[in-house]
Amino acid sequence: MPEPRKFEQQFFKALEDIFVGAKVEGDSGYINLMRIKSRYYTKGVFPHLQKDINEALRPSPGFREELFDKLYTFFSRYFSESGSIYFRYTPLHQNVYEKVYTDDRDVMLFWKTHMLYYVKTDRIFNSLNTEVDGVKFFFDASETTLKRANEKRETVYAFRKVDEDGTLVFDVAYSERGKSTKVDDILKAVKQAGKKLDDETLAKAFRVFEKQSEVDYFINKNARAFLEEQFDLWMYQYLFSGQNVWDAERLAQLQTLKAIAYKVIAFIAQFEDELVRVWNKPKFVRNSHYVITLDKISDPGLRDRILAHAGMAGQMEEWRALGMIDDDFSLDMLTATDVVGEPLHSEYLRLPLDTSHFSDLELDILALFDDLDAELDGWLVHSENYQALNTMLPKFEGRVQAVYIDPPYNTDASEIIYVNEYKTSSWLSMMENRLSISRNYLKNSGFHCVAIDDFEFNNLKSLVEQIYPQENFVGTIAVRNNPAGRATARGFSIAHEYLLFVSKTTESEIGRLEHSEQQIQRYKEQDLDGPFEWVNFRKHGGLNARRPARPKLFYPIYASAESKSLRIPKIEWSDEKSSWTALEKPTGNEEVIFPIAEGGEERTWKWGHETVAKNLDSFTVRQDQSGKTGIYMKSRLQAEGTLPRTLWQDSRYSASDHGTNLLTKFFGKGQVFSFPKSIYAVEDTLKVCNTKTTDIVLDYFAGSGTTAHAVMNLNRSDEGKRKYILVEMGAHFETVILPRVKKVAFCSRWKDGKPVFDKNEGGMSHFIKYYELEQYEDALRRARYDDADLFDNPYEDPYHHYIFLRDLKMLDATEVDYEKNTVRFHPERVYENIDLAESLSNLRGKWIKRITKEYVEFEDGEQISLSNPDFRVIKPLVWW
Repeated sequence: MPEPRKFEQQFFKALEDIFVGAKVEGDSGYINLMRIKSRYYTKGVFPHLQKDINEALRPSPGFREELFDKLYTFFSRYFSESGSIYFRYTPLHQNVYEKVYTDDRDVMLFWKTHMLYYVKTDRIFNSLNTEVDGVKFFFDASETTLKRANEKRETVYAFRKVDEDGTLVFDVAYSERGKSTKVDDILKAVKQAGKKLDDETLAKAFRVFEKQSEVDYFINKNARAFLEEQFDLWMYQYLFSGQNVWDAERLAQLQTLKAIAYKVIAFIAQFEDELVRVWNKPKFVRNSHYVITLDKISDPGLRDRILAHAGMAGQMEEWRALGMIDDDFSLDMLTATDVVGEPLHSEYLRLPLDTSHFSDLELDILALFDDLDAELDGWLVHSENYQALNTMLPKFEGRVQAVYIDPPYNTDASEIIYVNEYKTSSWLSMMENRLSISRNYLKNSGFHCVAIDDFEFNNLKSLVEQIYPQENFVGTIAVRNNPAGRATARGFSIAHEYLLFVSKTTESEIGRLEHSEQQIQRYKEQDLDGPFEWVNFRKHGGLNARRPARPKLFYPIYASAESKSLRIPKIEWSDEKSSWTALEKPTGNEEVIFPIAEGGEERTWKWGHETVAKNLDSFTVRQDQSGKTGIYMKSRLQAEGTLPRTLWQDSRYSASDHGTNLLTKFFGKGQVFSFPKSIYAVEDTLKVCNTKTTDIVLDYFAGSGTTAHAVMNLNRSDEGKRKYILVEMGAHFETVILPRVKKVAFCSRWKDGKPVFDKNEGGMSHFIKYYELEQYEDALRRARYDDADLFDNPYEDPYHHYIFLRDLKMLDATEVDYEKNTVRFHPERVYENIDLAESLSNLRGKWIKRITKEYVEFEDGEQISLSNPDFRVIKPLVWW
């Protein structure tokens, strides 16, 4: 017999854990909401559930323990230690076939987290007492802040003190601004405090602390529907796997079980729905600035004000740090001219001005442009990529020609700047969330390209075919990116990766690549129209090359091997065009030639007989490889280029030579970024995506910024005005991507971190905007939730009434004047340095024409006040 109330206690303990997830210490928006969740459970749900369950069990008190046993059995299998709701411990016998097989597809890719938004992978930090090699340690994680997104951040330890019992006390935090653990300083401080400690023991202690759980954080897109569906499936299975004769009392008990389960589900779903709302809330733009090359400052008076500005000292320091100027540089070099008025130091005209140094002049600089967003060459966005894609979609929907991404490959073989050890299910959810929304960015002519390796290739291809119609799948290119190969624990040495291409519509046209030297060398013959080669006029193999498929391309050619001449007889075709009659006979020295392959298979000619008759000078007669008389035609290089092949093995695609080494040239020695892409591989990818001179390119796994570099190179080559949008969450946004764009604009070629100028190498005019976005964690931390008892209204059902409806969210940033019936918004009460103009541009889905101190004007002429905007416009940003 079980202990009295054992299952009841077990259920409520599990339910309490569900509402809070694992007990995480520290300060973060997620923890803020979990604390509220815990309070609502303790003060509201728990007493209500107890009361409702006691009332429901009044007719059948003997069912109590079984009820709690069944509730625990069901709910415990759907929750992770982070509180996320998904198929976690689903028994194998719980069929999901109805979710896998559909009418429109034979087999659908299925994974356990497919109904979730992937948020991040993070550690569950808890303060820890431990003893290592006889030394007592206490790691205090109470002030730890969880990661804002899925950026890679190291754990940093700082020695605080020695407790009275000799315990060494450490503070634990995530690294910020490159901060790291200074082991030597720690050992010195411990020694000064009178304790002995060696670096080996210290390292062991750190490892013990870091063994705490690493979990994936998810949000269920529709928790109520999911859990109710799963409960119904579970109940159905339970009913038919056991006895199948039920009396009225038993049916009533099962109805009670379902009613209580649905109440629990309803309350759980309210919190999950709140997380979904915060996750999908459009985010504020913060800390925005512009980078503009000096040649685009067309107003001499404004240029003089900039050069005389106090911020110029900081700007010059930045230029010097970037290797653009040396100690001999002086500001008068920017204005010095020769006797005919030409600049003496033209290389400095493309120095990149960063408006972060001249905030009070920024509006004056922007006023130089009549159509601001149209004049920009790019946007760099510092953000977790789902938040960015969701926020910017209204502004860029249907405007992008090429989306190129190089996401984490879900392997631990190489260290890259992302958490890179997702389980496949987590990885698929991350990719599905982002691929689904980025599809909407594409123009009808656009392409999406994803770089991937063997480990997740099959899963990625199946996933892409769920998001795009199968007929839109263009193909896969294997790229030889590592000629030396990368060793693996088991298997082959990996020397390649894949580029998977999919189009927005079936009308999208693949772009061409330049002809290789090997291809060009094939065209050794020459005539007045240029180089050519002779190729067999008979079509090669394939169904389309056979006579039944193209009957009118099967006809006789009269050829003379002696004179190497040929002619086309007059031909009469039947009504069905499947047979012909030659109206002329061959002369004595002419041979009748048909497109017959070896083995006797009837094939077709490449052109119709009328076209050949008009272009006889493009043909000749010679023996083919089998010694028979053959017809050959002139083949010329296609001016538009060549179709991309499914195998790229050009040495230019080496990630080491043209990725890592290229960054070394720009930044000097020392690792700047691990495993950057080859600039040439990305350039060619954008060409295959058929990006024209005014198109937009999007990369939301920006890495080291290679995509921006590639777009700038393409614009250099054809004087194009392509634009780029790069999204990156890592700290290297400021240390690698932004400096790289500035360097590429200043000079196209660098060596050891210094620019190399000559008549063929130089800078380019450039104008971009960069900013960061409010993040999910920021919104959770900033939002205010009411402490009032939300369960005291007798007219409201606490299980179905949305309990967060009354809460303030960010409404404390508003000032209501009830007498005038107006609402004034104060952005400074939400965050510092909000860019309201860009926030509204994203929200309204309109490009900015101009920004003044008082208002923002959009491309359609609409103006919105920046000092007192209409609250109805702002509302989605502050109350959800």
